[in-house]
Amino acid sequence: MTRVHVPIQLRWGDLDAFGHVNNASMLRLLEEARVRAFFRAEDSGSDVPPTAVFAPEVLGTPTGVVTLIARQSIEYLRPVPYGHRPLDVQLWIGRLGGSSIDVCYEVHGRDAADEPVLYARADAVVVLVDIGAGRPVRLDPGMRAAWEPYVEEPVAFTRR
Repeated sequence: MTRVHVPIQLRWGDLDAFGHVNNASMLRLLEEARVRAFFRAEDSGSDVPPTAVFAPEVLGTPTGVVTLIARQSIEYLRPVPYGHRPLDVQLWIGRLGGSSIDVCYEVHGRDAADEPVLYARADAVVVLVDIGAGRPVRLDPGMRAAWEPYVEEPVAFTRR
């Protein structure tokens, strides 16, 4: 199993009145992990995953091509409490489509007794789009080859 592990630090503002991570904040945390896994700044620090396979500029993605979210699903298994340790957001590819990929996530952490906890599972359909034409762009063979090592079974949600 090859996954990208992205440490995500919680912020106080991620909590709701019940003291756990709000559902809208969870979408932002997943987005942060996805952006850090897929896009690298010139000065990317040591907290960015060392893999370059998700980075479009490494794969030669044409200028003017962007990624858009077509669908997202989250299954919460336990409330995520505030903590000082970062969450371990694990990402992998659940499916390579014609112009889209299914990005899968598991949000891991540790409880008060330092036991590992799986807090949530999620997936997102990410579509490559030519922003000028407003049309999907097919994944090229280079992208497929780079992403294939990260393909595993998609998220298995408990209820569907």
